[in-house]
Amino acid sequence: MNDSIRPTFRFAPSPNGLLHLGHARSALINDAMARASGGRLLLRIEDIDAARCRPEYEAAILEDLAWLGLAWEAPVRRQSEHMADYRAALERLAGMGLVYASFESRGAIRRAVAERPGWPRDPDEAPLFPFSRATMSEEERARRQAAGEPYALRLDMKRAAALAGPLDWREIGWPESGETTVAADPLAWGDVVIARKEMLTSYHLAVVVDDALQGVTHVVRGADLRAATSVHRLLQSLLGLPAPFYTHHGLLLDGEGRKLSKSIGSQSLRALREGGMTPDEVRRLADVCPGGAGSRSG
Repeated sequence: MNDSIRPTFRFAPSPNGLLHLGHARSALINDAMARASGGRLLLRIEDIDAARCRPEYEAAILEDLAWLGLAWEAPVRRQSEHMADYRAALERLAGMGLVYASFESRGAIRRAVAERPGWPRDPDEAPLFPFSRATMSEEERARRQAAGEPYALRLDMKRAAALAGPLDWREIGWPESGETTVAADPLAWGDVVIARKEMLTSYHLAVVVDDALQGVTHVVRGADLRAATSVHRLLQSLLGLPAPFYTHHGLLLDGEGRKLSKSIGSQSLRALREGGMTPDEVRRLADVCPGGAGSRSG
């Protein structure tokens, strides 16, 4: 079968720590869905954050995935090697008049929000950006950028959403079959950051560019990223990129009801392996059975 028309899935971890059981679940679901559809599985290393990402963590990711019995197509795409792709996308958005530089510090943003009780929050519970493009002239922004001041590049969400018009995405269930259409709501995110002076792209921008360039047809990831799909569909529309199918699977939670995370020190796959656990036991704990079928959504 021609690769260009085969279902194409990807697992895209960041090498800023060791993989845990939640990562295993996502990788295994991608693998199960790729096998069931006769598709391809790609591996992408999302290492745009040079301050936190390390080569030893990437090596550990490859080791853990191989131990689980996963195989992926070469070559592995590393985001740090493709900054020109993200720069081109950013320049296209800027050429459409949809990008502006903001110079407000995190402290200034917190103070502004504190002065406005009930200020709206985005789907991740972070306060929306409390300033607007109109607070500063474009000439002043350009002057401050040229002077080397720190800045974030934000998407003018109202203008972008108006240009794109109504959007939706196709959501495929797992393990239950079936497809639904979900209305996108990018305005719920406010003027999101799509790049910074010290980081030439954001997760939002890089992921849609990568998926398009890699020919990804099915994005399978945790339910915590479901709301972000609204931003991704907006960027795909603005940049003329194809819209993949999406599956947002259930998350594994710890004993306190928190999703497993590197930031809270969730037990790593390496620790489980060194403790004597087998790949099949990890599959069962991750709620993805050894044969590649899932028992429930987690």
